Amino acid sequence: MSKADYYKVLDVPRTATEAEIKKAYRRLAMKHHPDRNPDDKEAEERFKEAKEACEVLTDPQKRAAYDQYGHAGVEAAAAGARGRPGGFGPGDAFSDIFGDVFGDIFGTARRGGRAQVFRGADLRYEIELELPQAVFGHTVEIEVPKLSECETCHGTGAAKGSSPAACDTCGGTGQVRISQGFFQLQQTCPRCRGAGTIIKNPCDTCLGQGRVRRSRKLSVKVPPGVDTGDRIRLAGEGEAGRNGGPPGDLYVEVHVREHPIFERDGEHLSCEVPISFASAALGGVVEVPTLGGDVTLKIPAETQSGRVFRLRDKGVKPVRGNARGDLFCRVVVETPVHLSAEQRELVRQLEESLQQDRQRHAPREKGFLEGVKRFFSGA
Repeated sequence: MSKADYYKVLDVPRTATEAEIKKAYRRLAMKHHPDRNPDDKEAEERFKEAKEACEVLTDPQKRAAYDQYGHAGVEAAAAGARGRPGGFGPGDAFSDIFGDVFGDIFGTARRGGRAQVFRGADLRYEIELELPQAVFGHTVEIEVPKLSECETCHGTGAAKGSSPAACDTCGGTGQVRISQGFFQLQQTCPRCRGAGTIIKNPCDTCLGQGRVRRSRKLSVKVPPGVDTGDRIRLAGEGEAGRNGGPPGDLYVEVHVREHPIFERDGEHLSCEVPISFASAALGGVVEVPTLGGDVTLKIPAETQSGRVFRLRDKGVKPVRGNARGDLFCRVVVETPVHLSAEQRELVRQLEESLQQDRQRHAPREKGFLEGVKRFFSGA
């Protein structure tokens, strides 16, 4: 009896990726599994066909032989290859299915009876910077409490002169199999918690944990241009891993304090510049602060309060390499206060002089009043 085409069995194209092939196999395995279809010989045959097709098409050498020579090529390749010991059973299929699904959830497992290793946890640390420190870069000294490898037992958790013993519950694999109906799942061993070993003679320093909590001083180099919310990654400075696993990372999160003069919006800065009534009316120059030092800003005559002047390249160069931003200066005409009697009289005289040709001297006031009239007249 001739065998069916493996690609047709799984209903995938000949260009299908390994992931697509496995996905198709899982779908068919769930549908035709013998436990779901008792006494159904046809479902059992389809289940076995899907299993066989998946085994061939997910093996690069077998797939190449099949694509070139068909089933004969696979049989020839299998003759010289090492096969899977033992017979085929439904449990094998579900071991493959759920091994792929849950393999990464319970940590990085080492197969072949060896214990699981676990990567250390990542840590987060917050620092606060002044605006100039964030703009020009800064070095911050921090002290981070974390779980580090025990120096007495070098992370094994066992006392000096002893070593961890294989867990007799899971046989050193760190995993136990649990059957639920026709499902067969792997779970972390409840006794050794996935380590694969147990500590019979624990280390006095870490009490068998293999890690101790201690503080570590670090020097963090903050690059120029960082802003609130940016994170600096220090690889390997997180908590120590377990069972020889790699350490986690430390993420330093930046918060920039409010500045009394400048506000930041990305690469741009802005500030308010108070000017006198005389400077606004007659023009003049004012000294404007920037993060790189004071600069001179020329105020043209008849400048209105709220006008914004742009100083190019006086902003921030972002950490990700864009062009330096600008500084936007919003002038605010400052009303004189604490006037003497003589000064008040001079202001009255000026106001009387201006009233003689109000429309000429106060064009914005004229436009405002006309707008109010149109509003209430319904025009």
